[in-house]
Amino acid sequence: MSSTAPTHGAHQPVNKSTGRLVVAWILVGIPLAYGVFQTLTQVAALFG
Repeated sequence: MSSTAPTHGAHQPVNKSTGRLVVAWILVGIPLAYGVFQTLTQVAALFG
């Protein structure tokens, strides 16, 4: 298969919307990961 995406070198500049998207996922992802960890810890204590 051939790729139709243009290649402009190894480094492409990050635009403002991409930076905001990364920050938003970090702000959501950290508490989400903590909540999943706490839930799994409680489930392990309940069944273990």
